[in-house]
Amino acid sequence: MLKILNIVGARPNFMKIAPIVREMRRRDSEFLPLIVHTGQHYDEAMSDSFFVDLGIPAPDYHLEVGSHSHAVQTAKIMIAFEPIVLEEKPDWVLVVGDVNSTIACALVCAKLGIKVAHVEAGLRSRDRTMPEEINRILTDSISDLLLTTSEDADENLKQEGISNDKIKFVGNVMIDSLFYNLEKSKESKARENLELNDQDYAVLTLHRPSNVDEKGVFSELLDALVSISEKLPVIFPVHPRTRANIEKFGFAERVANSNIKLIEPLGYLDFMNLYSGARLVLTDSGGLQEETTALGIPCLTLRENTERPITIALGTNILVGTNPEKIKHAAFSVLNNSSTKTAKIPPLWDGRAAERICDALLDV
Repeated sequence: MLKILNIVGARPNFMKIAPIVREMRRRDSEFLPLIVHTGQHYDEAMSDSFFVDLGIPAPDYHLEVGSHSHAVQTAKIMIAFEPIVLEEKPDWVLVVGDVNSTIACALVCAKLGIKVAHVEAGLRSRDRTMPEEINRILTDSISDLLLTTSEDADENLKQEGISNDKIKFVGNVMIDSLFYNLEKSKESKARENLELNDQDYAVLTLHRPSNVDEKGVFSELLDALVSISEKLPVIFPVHPRTRANIEKFGFAERVANSNIKLIEPLGYLDFMNLYSGARLVLTDSGGLQEETTALGIPCLTLRENTERPITIALGTNILVGTNPEKIKHAAFSVLNNSSTKTAKIPPLWDGRAAERICDALLDV
């Protein structure tokens, strides 16, 4: 039996860990899964909501690290995590995604000679100004098993000199969570509470510092979003930092006078209920690019690059950057049904990635 420490640090990690832990618990003669929550981003109500929505068992360890600078946070996670590894002596530590918890826990294991499996390995934006890109590259370089979501990720790893026998194409575990919970999300009242059941609407998420911490960039994005909101309501579950910057930069009146509706962040099932019914999604996050591709929903990514190019090559994603004219043109093309983009679901985005991940751990 393999003892696995499964690391979560921020909400995007929960959706990736949930199906893996569920599959490990189903195969209880082969796996003993433990959950370590670093508390990298921790809001008690939201974290508890995600754990309940996703059916994740309560963490076996909670490090309660909290928000700090990248250096301090990474160091605090390492210091708190090392004694757990020494006590538990796991066969594997499984890290997901690209947050500070991912690289911090992988580094501890590399120093102690504990094997690391990285889920969502090989994704590259080619933009090293993004902290997440540094975390991806470093985690992949010290992991023993690299579990990829797409074949282009395999190629990225091979080009970086990583041995082919460490790389396993398993598919996208985020889509496991999506397909597993989609029917359940229909029980949510999120759309109904916002009186959206019988109309087209767009969903917006915006939180990256490069978009919301610079007044000029944020202002231009807002110009485009206000124009789009004249065509249909834009529902905006707003990140706390983004909300603070709307006030700080004096944008509150512009938003109030538009058809952009600010709402509080939603739990996993409520948010799925909301975006799964959208006519259009605009985002600067990673996961939504994948989920909208799996559901066939047009998605505009408000960034200059993406670490998920397969969502553009095969899926519904369009990379529009932050130029307001480009954003408006793409949005209006979608809304006018004049977009020529055809889409299909990428290989192995079939809801069974967690099974292949567990098989890969047993095969090493």
